[in-house]
Amino acid sequence: MNPKIYVETSIISYLAARPSRDVVALAKQQITIEWWNNFRNHFDLYISQLVIEEAERGDKDAADKRLEIAEELQITDISENALELAKIIMQKANMPKKAENDVLHIAIAATQKMDYLLTWNNKHIANAMIQKILREIVSECGYDLPVICTPNELTGDIYDTP
Repeated sequence: MNPKIYVETSIISYLAARPSRDVVALAKQQITIEWWNNFRNHFDLYISQLVIEEAERGDKDAADKRLEIAEELQITDISENALELAKIIMQKANMPKKAENDVLHIAIAATQKMDYLLTWNNKHIANAMIQKILREIVSECGYDLPVICTPNELTGDIYDTP
């Protein structure tokens, strides 16, 4: 069985976006596309209804491209446990209200026993400053925090070793 990845909306957005003029955004797009083309088949990829709802926002043509990519992925439930864990994280980690969806992505990935949460959201998800507290809170609630990483952190020759 392949490791399970919860694919957060930013990954799909970078895959679907027109090439950016911003050098940092363009680099993220290229890294994401390379990961998608070369590494995704080593994993079972999941999204949630929350990813679909976020992907639907904005320009219709861009949203259609994001949704086309999302259709390729398996959908996992947003369980009551995930909703409860998200509330606990929001309170105990003192997260701002605008981080609710980001925290819900984390809670979904944890309660659905994902091995990885793949994201480019460095503000509230792939943020080393909050990883320790997230791990503690999630563990106190009886779950394991998945490895939260960006596509460039989830590459390499690990699948070629015996």
